[in-house]
Amino acid sequence: MRHYGKRLRSAIGSYDKRQTLSPAEAIALVKKHASAKFNETVEAHIRLGVDPKKSDQNVRGTVLLPHGTGRVVRVIAFAKGDKAKDASEAGADVVGDQDLIDKVKGGFADFDVAVATPDMMAQVGKELGRILATKMPNPKAGTVSPNIGSAIRDIKAGKVEFRLDKTGIIHTIVGKASFEEDQLVENVTTLLDAIVRAKPAAAKGTYLRSVTLASTMGPGVKIDPNRIKATA
Repeated sequence: MRHYGKRLRSAIGSYDKRQTLSPAEAIALVKKHASAKFNETVEAHIRLGVDPKKSDQNVRGTVLLPHGTGRVVRVIAFAKGDKAKDASEAGADVVGDQDLIDKVKGGFADFDVAVATPDMMAQVGKELGRILATKMPNPKAGTVSPNIGSAIRDIKAGKVEFRLDKTGIIHTIVGKASFEEDQLVENVTTLLDAIVRAKPAAAKGTYLRSVTLASTMGPGVKIDPNRIKATA
């Protein structure tokens, strides 16, 4: 049985958690309940009408949120020569080739995203596959690119990856509770537009089953998928 704290019980009791709202109404409620002493992250949890066990119904992609995520993203870049220079100028926190591979093998993990040029991937995959795991650079996530400078600038500006989990849900972030309401609305609708455009051809029936927003320490607030389409 779940046990909620006094603050969360009070927040849950202040609205009908079964009700579905417009994006603007939901975001206003999420901001109201983001009462922690730190700037809470606003999360989106989207249940899709697909079968995650079938490879032809996988949903994965990236989207650049118009107002960013509010997070400082630490990026390392596997590149050499002129590409290493491009990565440094684009704002990568650490850049290198074999020296950076050795550094990560030695336990360095002070980063959020790893990017690489295509010519470095064979080496990175062979030596760091198990170590990097989910942080392994991937073309589908936009973290393997011949234009590594552009990839890094997008990540720093607020590019996020969305990916279906084993239960058929996408979990990602859409900003901070300190953002203006209209900024969060635009971020949410931009994310959902990208997810709709990534709909697999094999998916049948209702695609957006449910959309829930929540701050780090706040309760979930449901959005009516039909009102999302109208907003978009």
